[in-house]
Amino acid sequence: MRSLKPQRLHRRQRRGAALMDAIIGGVMLGVGLAAIISIASRSLALQADGERRLQAAWLADELLAMVIVEGPKDYAEIHDTSGRFDDPFAEYTFEVEIEDQGFDQPYKVTAIVRWGDPYDRPNDSVKVETLIAQPQYTEEQLADERYQQREPLEPVDREARWYDDETEY
Repeated sequence: MRSLKPQRLHRRQRRGAALMDAIIGGVMLGVGLAAIISIASRSLALQADGERRLQAAWLADELLAMVIVEGPKDYAEIHDTSGRFDDPFAEYTFEVEIEDQGFDQPYKVTAIVRWGDPYDRPNDSVKVETLIAQPQYTEEQLADERYQQREPLEPVDREARWYDDETEY
């Protein structure tokens, strides 16, 4: 008759090896899931930061467009050169610097848009610099009221343009 002890010993070794395989597999799975969750959360944080930077760039562009519309010479008299944007962009603050570089030279205009806590994250800002020339008008144009008011000759109806474009599709 044969002894049953070697068979039992072999089964126990197999069960131990299977248990070790399951433990090692579980640890590897846990490490992999932790890495994926870490990468996903970092990706979401970078996406949110990118969205804020994009909105800040749009707001800075809007500030520079207003300097062009009002003229660099008159902008500071008509609008605030620093402050907070209205809702829904109340988390953003702005600063507009207009530097007169002298006769026949363009104005150096800098628009800075910030968000968040400047002490916690000081790099959360967008800074745009450009040169804007003062418009050159003839004597006749300066005498005309329309040029002094700086309004378009014909009002622009943006909503009508939007709805016309939308109905074409």
